[in-house]
Amino acid sequence: MSTLREELTSASAALTQAGCDTPRLDAELLLAHVLGVDRAALVLRANEQASGDVRTRYLALLTRRVKREPVAYILGRRAFRQLTLAVDPRVLIPRPETELLVEVGLELPQGVRVADIGTGSGAVALSLAQERPDLELVGADASAGALAVARMNAQRLGLSVSWVRSDLLAEVSAPFVLANLPYVADDEPLAPDIAMYEPRLALLGGPDGLDVIRRLVGQAGAASEVELVALEVGDRQARAAAELLAQAGFCDTEPRRDLAGVERVVVGRR
Repeated sequence: MSTLREELTSASAALTQAGCDTPRLDAELLLAHVLGVDRAALVLRANEQASGDVRTRYLALLTRRVKREPVAYILGRRAFRQLTLAVDPRVLIPRPETELLVEVGLELPQGVRVADIGTGSGAVALSLAQERPDLELVGADASAGALAVARMNAQRLGLSVSWVRSDLLAEVSAPFVLANLPYVADDEPLAPDIAMYEPRLALLGGPDGLDVIRRLVGQAGAASEVELVALEVGDRQARAAAELLAQAGFCDTEPRRDLAGVERVVVGRR
């Protein structure tokens, strides 16, 4: 019988061989899930013997990760700001860089109506509902499956957001628009974790990655009530996004950098 430390060492080696970027972290998260403990507890229990049941359940999860299924989908959850969100293959896994959209929302005036377009799991809208309960929040997505996940998260967290199935702004009216839309170019190579498991509808944005963003900006420009649009974009897309916003009448544009220094969000005002 092996110890938990030995199980982790073996699992980490297998995940390294499979090409996972963070093999040790992944191994620890999966084992902590099997044991029903916080990851930090593994240090104290390192010399504990792994029971047959633990090894069987751990191997089942590791087999999925070796096939490059994302840890967030295996665990069914992902931390985002102060929230733990349920996630599954109907939605993109929330990324830290998307917190920049939340930060834009935190700066908005009291009590205004804000639309989170491409809400997915509801990460942006629900974070704002928690941190700025004065805002009137709408979460919109074209995917019924994504909205089901968002609604589930809202109910579990006890947060108030109106959910709307909409092709971008078609069924939504709000003066402040935050959007995390597909921005990956169709031919851009993706890691297996993303390419094989995350929803392509939420990833791919045409030959240059900006097709969906162009449509949203066009809709926003034609809607006189829209005062601000904030767009999450890919690396080296910020200038093109700013030009699209300016052409639509949002001439006051501002890029915001993520922690890696990438211009990740572009804010346009008029």
